[in-house]
Amino acid sequence: MSSSLLALVLLDGPATPDMSRVAEVLHARHPKLATEDGHTQQAGANSPLIRCGNELVAVMSMPAPIPHDPGLWTRAAMTWPESKAVAAQHRGHVIVSMLGKNEQPLVAARVTTAVIGALIATMPEARGVVWSGQVARPADLWLETSTYSFAPYPDYPFRLWIDILPFRSGAKIGAITMGLTAFVGREIELVTGKLTLSALFDKVAGLSVYLIEHGSVVKDGDTIGASASERIQVRHKNSDVFGGLPVFYCVDEFER
Repeated sequence: MSSSLLALVLLDGPATPDMSRVAEVLHARHPKLATEDGHTQQAGANSPLIRCGNELVAVMSMPAPIPHDPGLWTRAAMTWPESKAVAAQHRGHVIVSMLGKNEQPLVAARVTTAVIGALIATMPEARGVVWSGQVARPADLWLETSTYSFAPYPDYPFRLWIDILPFRSGAKIGAITMGLTAFVGREIELVTGKLTLSALFDKVAGLSVYLIEHGSVVKDGDTIGASASERIQVRHKNSDVFGGLPVFYCVDEFER
């Protein structure tokens, strides 16, 4: 099972999905995706599988809440005010992960996201999703946004997979991602004295989706930018602000 993109669907109470119904909904939401359901053959195991094209996704019901992570829910509350209540009140969850260790992260993310959307559509108990242990989103947002699981670059639902969080660095502002490590092994930390907060978020979002699509192609010392007048220097380092987290550390430079 792929651990880096493992997802947890939080439920009001313990429940087991009807996998044949999930397969029907998955096919209806993504008609070009061939699906069929099946079960593992291990004696005593209750680990249903669903096939998505050439991929298998494991869906396992757990009659207990997930371990509490205060940092996760503090981040989630910035955009999802009810998140801490969901974390405190849920009493069951479903583990979802694509089988195999060699799949491309974007392929695994697309397939897993599509399956989660179908699960939520068939499980009224679903309250939210924790993605890769780093990002928490409400179930209704997942239900809507997961319809774009197989949309072409850059329109797939990467905001379900990563958080972009603001911070202040002296007189400057910055943003850090959470969740990008599962795709490229690092987060983005961008510090600017020039950009507005909105432009900063757009810049980090654009670089995030580019890296998700192409992999870790931005090398240590590279300079990137959307125009000839814009320069952003990128260094591979461990963050000085976020506990040594491996990051693409970005600072902007604009020609005067």
